[in-house]
Amino acid sequence: MTRRISDCLIVISLSFALAFLLPTIASGAGTYPAKPVRIIVPFPSGGPVDTLSRIVGQQLSPVLGQPVITDNRSGANGIIGTDLAGKAAPDGYTLLMGNLGPLAINVNLYQKLPYDPVENFAPVAMVAVAPQILVAHPSLPARSVQELVLLAKARPGQLVYGSPGTGSGAHLSMELFKTMANVNILHIPYKGATPALVELLGGQTSLVLSSIVPAQPFVKTEKLRGLAVTGRTRTPALSGVPTMAESGLPDFEAMAWFGLLAPAGTPQPIVLKLNSEISRILQKPEIRNQLAGFGSEPGGGAPDEFAAFIKTEIRKWGKVIKDAGIKEEKQ
Repeated sequence: MTRRISDCLIVISLSFALAFLLPTIASGAGTYPAKPVRIIVPFPSGGPVDTLSRIVGQQLSPVLGQPVITDNRSGANGIIGTDLAGKAAPDGYTLLMGNLGPLAINVNLYQKLPYDPVENFAPVAMVAVAPQILVAHPSLPARSVQELVLLAKARPGQLVYGSPGTGSGAHLSMELFKTMANVNILHIPYKGATPALVELLGGQTSLVLSSIVPAQPFVKTEKLRGLAVTGRTRTPALSGVPTMAESGLPDFEAMAWFGLLAPAGTPQPIVLKLNSEISRILQKPEIRNQLAGFGSEPGGGAPDEFAAFIKTEIRKWGKVIKDAGIKEEKQ
């Protein structure tokens, strides 16, 4: 009898506790956001990650009813800003505009990374994906990927490609190309994409894997030769340039990608609310046109799809780094 009374009292106490807590929980999810939202960009202003963050922020602000601020925290190949975002309070007021480098490459490249790209983040939505283009100096006697492969095999270790730096997406994509095509092409790392492209234009290197936008005018004026794009389909702005798959490497795909993430532990209703709003934004024709102007395509999809994609990218580029013997460089 005493035990039954005790059990009843416990049930009553829990009922009262839930009666007080549930409205608070519902109110917290329903009124988000109640103050400005910050998107951390782990790179300097002016780059593609920064630009996409500002596009998203500008579109999110009116639908959320709060300012959405871009906060540039650059340094150490994106490590500083990404770590800051991962350690922020999981309340939906600090987000990260992440991309390939900080979320899939760094974890395979650095032995002591201060964050875990899987454990420390709750993926919200893929924002955009962007193919790259393999461009050659006109003096290179190869007008296609097939001809490039034959030339590289005839001259092992003599052709040279430039990249924005060791461990960059372009570097790893070229190493993937070398592995799949079974060729030996030397790598020269530069301090950024622009110097690599300038050196190619000057003939100091033979090849560069570049973002579409900076390479496009040089391809159209024939100052550079577009050999192939790295996406599954051709790029509308350079429709005459075939894909790697069309060029004899059917399984080759290497895309730059950008997505919004929250700190791990952020309430699911907030994550889903943000995902829903971003999905609507990405369907707007003006946004799709804006992204196309940056050589990008809209992302989208559910949070769990983005989470699975990140894990796949970590495995993919981890294998490339291991197979190529790429080592960590001191910051």
